[in-house]
Amino acid sequence: MPEGSFPVRDPGLQPERTRLAWRRTTLTCTVVAVLAARTALHHGPSAAGVAACALTLLLWLGFLAVAHRRITELAVARPRALDARAATAAALCAGALALCALVALF
Repeated sequence: MPEGSFPVRDPGLQPERTRLAWRRTTLTCTVVAVLAARTALHHGPSAAGVAACALTLLLWLGFLAVAHRRITELAVARPRALDARAATAAALCAGALALCALVALF
């Protein structure tokens, strides 16, 4: 094999499993955002409730943007690795949404 060339890669089902994992996580974040908004506005709109809903919506949109970009990138035969900035953004958004869900419970 000439130097610098790569063998043809058979990705198998790994990219599909990764896409499905991103979609499941996006669905989970959506459910958390909806439940947090519902809980925050349950007793009528208040300043704190509206602020919590806005924060939850921003976090959800941030995660959705990262997930959509990653799902799109996984459609090629040789997807590039997830960069540290996107991974950090996804982790922070998911963690903050989990914290919103925890706060909504109490």
